[in-house]
Amino acid sequence: MKLTFLGATNTVTGSKYLLTCETKSGGEKRIMIDCGLFQGLKQLRLKNWAKLPIDPKTVDAVILTHAHIDHSGYLPLFVKNGFSGKVYCSEATRDLCEVLLLDSAHLQEEEAKYANKGGFSKHHPALPLYTQEDAQNALALFTSVDYEQEVDLGDGLKAKLSPSGHILGSAFVYIQNSKTSILFSGDIGRPNDILMKAPVCIKHADYLVLESTYGNRLHENTDPKLKLAEIINRTVKRKGVLIIPVFAVGRAQELLYYIHLLKSSGAIANNIPVYLNSPMAVDATAIFNHYRNEHRLTPEQSHSLCHTAHMINSIEESKALNETTGPMIILSASGMASGGRVVHHLKAFAPDAKNTVLFVGFQAAGTRGSAMLDGAESIKIHGQYVPVRAEVELVSNLSAHADYTEILTWLGGFERAPKTTFITHGEPVAADAMRLHIEEQLHWNVQVPEYFETVEID
Repeated sequence: MKLTFLGATNTVTGSKYLLTCETKSGGEKRIMIDCGLFQGLKQLRLKNWAKLPIDPKTVDAVILTHAHIDHSGYLPLFVKNGFSGKVYCSEATRDLCEVLLLDSAHLQEEEAKYANKGGFSKHHPALPLYTQEDAQNALALFTSVDYEQEVDLGDGLKAKLSPSGHILGSAFVYIQNSKTSILFSGDIGRPNDILMKAPVCIKHADYLVLESTYGNRLHENTDPKLKLAEIINRTVKRKGVLIIPVFAVGRAQELLYYIHLLKSSGAIANNIPVYLNSPMAVDATAIFNHYRNEHRLTPEQSHSLCHTAHMINSIEESKALNETTGPMIILSASGMASGGRVVHHLKAFAPDAKNTVLFVGFQAAGTRGSAMLDGAESIKIHGQYVPVRAEVELVSNLSAHADYTEILTWLGGFERAPKTTFITHGEPVAADAMRLHIEEQLHWNVQVPEYFETVEID
């Protein structure tokens, strides 16, 4: 086997790994694990437009760890450029990808249209990376499989998905042939998440590709409801608007449930209007309610989650929110404020000091979320700089990623050390910190690969 790192090296986005296996007939079998978009810094986003060093036509199959765009969002372009094999994933990931990929394509079409209309693009005309038709063509290739079901990839190569606890449908991907095995962690969930069940224990893999998003950080050991209630009550007292950029899958549902709990307990006023302004998050919430065996909530709790907010679907309703005065809470995608309807809300509400912008997850370098948390006095939206006078807050322990101690605990379930553990999906400092933690505490052989690096797996 050979493993090529086509993304998620020195960054938390763009996850793509190409596994190349020699066949008995002397040919090659090529499997892509994850097929994500780069997000954040402009130099990262430009990689989405660059030609890959492989021909998509030569790839036999894609296996997805989960539906988040940084793991699935490149698929429509991959198919557009010639890939025609099967895309394997869990059933919930397939349903979520139908929502996320179509939304991603729609946003890119709308942003290109908006840029051409406003004349603020350097490209004439501005074009989307891919279209909704491209996304539909990609979705037609999806094949869903059950957890722990053995998938025959041909030529003696087999795969299996196991629950990773990150979001609905997320999975560890285990691939083996007669000689060796490799596990791709994708994103690892937390053992005590309020919604998702804990990641399953994996006992063995000859090689491991491991995420390191929080490789240098620990989540606060406090109840996030307490800080969330303080921020909401402080904003309501100012009669302000609380804008919460959320990831449509995972964080949106968690925030809705926390707000439900706060209202039920009287920690915040029961009459505060709450809006979920993301058609993608609305659809994802319905899907969450469908897959009740994958999360911790009872049917009654799921019902409460789904009825905590007013669901906003139309553009007209979304625009009307920007003309509405507080107090109110608006949850809107995307989680790093890199696009979507939340950008329009920031444009409307960030300049006013009585309002609050609350981030509830990891903010990649180069995103508006990262800039605002670093104290930026203005952010660029649609070619214009918008002043940031609103209070900017962070509740860090709502992340769906395990921190480094939680990852180390999960690694402790291995009965023997992998021959090599490859650290990916982390900023450089976080990835190197994760390497050190594993080397010093577990004494494993660890490497941090570079972009486009290829390693041989014995």
